[in-house]
Amino acid sequence: MAADEQQPKVTLHWLNHSRSQSLLWLLEELKIKFDVKLYHRNQETSLAPPELEQVHPLGKSPAVVISPPGEGAEPIVLAESGHLAQYLCEHFPEGRRLVPQKWKPGMENKIGGETEAWLRNQYFLHYTEGSLMPYLVLSLVIGKLRQPPIPFFIRPITSAVANRVFSSYIFPNIHRHVKFLDQQLHTSGGRYICCDHLTAADILLSFPLFSAKESFDSMGEWQGGSWKKEFPRVLEYINLLENEEGYKKSTETVTKLGEKAEQAAPFS
Repeated sequence: MAADEQQPKVTLHWLNHSRSQSLLWLLEELKIKFDVKLYHRNQETSLAPPELEQVHPLGKSPAVVISPPGEGAEPIVLAESGHLAQYLCEHFPEGRRLVPQKWKPGMENKIGGETEAWLRNQYFLHYTEGSLMPYLVLSLVIGKLRQPPIPFFIRPITSAVANRVFSSYIFPNIHRHVKFLDQQLHTSGGRYICCDHLTAADILLSFPLFSAKESFDSMGEWQGGSWKKEFPRVLEYINLLENEEGYKKSTETVTKLGEKAEQAAPFS
């Protein structure tokens, strides 16, 4: 996109306690002008407000609406974090920084010619939502069986059920994923998940990791008594992402709009 071209209008539909904070970070990294429209979850049900259905039929966030320049151009409605990240990085110049080099020298457009870093970025853009997040969401739902508004006189029963689900299913899978991330960081060739610099995959991974880091310990037994002791490399990675200037700027943007940039409710 040439600097002198008329720029599209970009609007992020931001929902509290949602992945939209990661997309706000991505937009900050792209160094483009954009608007943010705020939405709030129902305090009793934690569901997104029905107004979001006017943006996308599923009524979910993040959603980004891009109005291309030019008279009569139809707005483009984008949803799903991985799809959003790919589209935005492809269409805005600064997005090139967030995607590793695709081809090995002399292997352009050949099967197997892709660099490991590029393949990792493609994988982790979809891993976050397709593999990791389902277990974290399940932990949030099952964890509610231990809490009000479950009546106190049946809570011991529902808590026992929740504990069994955590010990037999949720925690083993959470442990497997944290171990996997530790291994991937060990072999990435840098401090980030794909290579030696920030990528779109890191930005999308930030949401589940920031959200669940204080709840991992309560999900099961870790070596040394804490996930932080068993997998210090993952902790170092989370701290690295939290100190990225783009992330800090995204939280400042939300604060200026009168909101607190909380990522999500505790996953336990």
